[in-house]
Amino acid sequence: GAMRNLPYFCRGEVVKGFGRGSKQLGIPTANFSEQVVESFPADIPTGIYYGWACVGNGDVHKMVLSIGWNPFYKNIKKSVETHIIHTFKEDFYGEILSIVITGYIRPEKNFDSVDALISAIQEDIEEAKRQLDLPEHLKLKEDNFFHLPEGKIVNNR
Repeated sequence: GAMRNLPYFCRGEVVKGFGRGSKQLGIPTANFSEQVVESFPADIPTGIYYGWACVGNGDVHKMVLSIGWNPFYKNIKKSVETHIIHTFKEDFYGEILSIVITGYIRPEKNFDSVDALISAIQEDIEEAKRQLDLPEHLKLKEDNFFHLPEGKIVNNR
């Protein structure tokens, strides 16, 4: 079952994750701070979702999002990782990431190999691209949520 409360709007600072996404998989993901993850509804099913993402006051891009339990933390911490379907020239740690989760793709799975994981993620990305072209999802790309008020873009300095 997918999240009942979609679309789900969320904004927070990007923090350093485990470095796994980019290094091992070639699929960079942005991690939210713990406070943001803890603000997610407790009953969110783990799994893969899709939606829209925007860094700072930049353009809005398609994204896939993984909500899962991090074995690294003995499964007490939920992790939320966003893969923005766009190539960024540099890291954006410390920037504000705004996301709208619009739909659900599949539950979490375990994979026998890194290759199997990578091909599953590639399929998730293709599915996200298809879904996000549908009018009911596309319209959220233009949501006012993505227009940060001037002055909010500074990195909390």
